[in-house]
Amino acid sequence: MTAKPATKTLIQTIYDGFAEGDMAKVTSVMADDIVWNEAQGNPYADLNPYIGPDKILSGLFSRLGGEWDYFHATPEEFIVDGERVVALGHYKAQHKTTGKEMDAPFVHVWTVQNGKLTTFQQYTDTAAHVDAMGE
Repeated sequence: MTAKPATKTLIQTIYDGFAEGDMAKVTSVMADDIVWNEAQGNPYADLNPYIGPDKILSGLFSRLGGEWDYFHATPEEFIVDGERVVALGHYKAQHKTTGKEMDAPFVHVWTVQNGKLTTFQQYTDTAAHVDAMGE
């Protein structure tokens, strides 16, 4: 099943905003009480769950911006089932301290309610994250 145009546009907004470094655009589609979970084993899962846009910005996105020379999350396919949207894609990143690059697939599972993103769950190759970070 393919994404409905409005739902796909909503989800794409967050990826576009992140790619542009426009955090206002990213948070504009988030519910005030969004619950965000990084994959188990991901070094950034230490603060799971991130609740609300401010916690996501300060606890996750600021760390990504500070620790990586670049960190791209590129969705390649969207699948919709009711309020659930699954994004399949790839991360490409380079860590500032180690200089190591990462290329890892991801699956992001989003919940959309009343035109806002209410939950996020990440699935990815966490060993690739750990390796690139030298942890």
